Amino acid sequence: MSFYITALTIAGSDCCGGAGIQAHIKTMSSLGVYATSVISSITVQNTCGVEAVYAVEPQIVSGQIRSIMTDFDIRFAKIGMVNDCSTIAAIADVLDFYPIPFLIIDPVMVSSSGTRLMQADALSTFCQRLLPKAKLVTPNIPEAEILSSMTIRDQTDMKKAAGKIMEWGCSNVLIKGGHLPGKTKTDYLFIQGAAGRMEEFSFTEETVCTENTHGTGCTLSSAITAYLARGNKLEEAVSLAKNYVHRALVEGCDVKTGHGHGPLDHFFAPEKLIKRMNYE
Repeated sequence: MSFYITALTIAGSDCCGGAGIQAHIKTMSSLGVYATSVISSITVQNTCGVEAVYAVEPQIVSGQIRSIMTDFDIRFAKIGMVNDCSTIAAIADVLDFYPIPFLIIDPVMVSSSGTRLMQADALSTFCQRLLPKAKLVTPNIPEAEILSSMTIRDQTDMKKAAGKIMEWGCSNVLIKGGHLPGKTKTDYLFIQGAAGRMEEFSFTEETVCTENTHGTGCTLSSAITAYLARGNKLEEAVSLAKNYVHRALVEGCDVKTGHGHGPLDHFFAPEKLIKRMNYE
């Protein structure tokens, strides 16, 4: 009997559909991966900004995860927006019991419009309880600065920051360079190798001139998760995901959706759900 390649996303809901759990499901689905989901919070937002964030009760969050884990063979998952200490602790507790080998964490802390999405007092719990479980952490530069407690100006600073983030227990860090100006955008993947040596990979795409950038980070981490679930190695998954986001930006760059920063075109080339007999 065959089954669909399946992944899990744990994140907040974006009612305008461009980011959060909606973007995760769209991305995974368009890449042929069956997406299961756990909603950690509900936002009131549109393309112009976030008006409010409401946390889902921690026991409901952990209950959703437990329900999925007892029914599906989940080996690939991503965590996006988690708002408060209680929710983070609830997620960590259930993942202690149901460990996920390939867990991608996108540390969503502040929206592109400047609204805080993770409460300030939750950062310590996030770093201590969730980061050690991560196969990969995918911060943008402002998020990497918070996690590493340092300023990032260039590639050298990125590498130093990645080392500091790895001290929380994660072995791989992808620092996204989208906030840096220039005709190209380069992300840097840092992998903790043998004997403490750090391997470094770079992924560059041309900058797309568009206001439709809502959910770019959510889409990238979801695409990485999907490609890992499909069997790609980490460096390959990041490269393929980077290209997918670039193409989604290009295809959606001139489309007017809402009155602010619109979404990417997640379905520029959707694939059928992929079936597999068993995991290798």
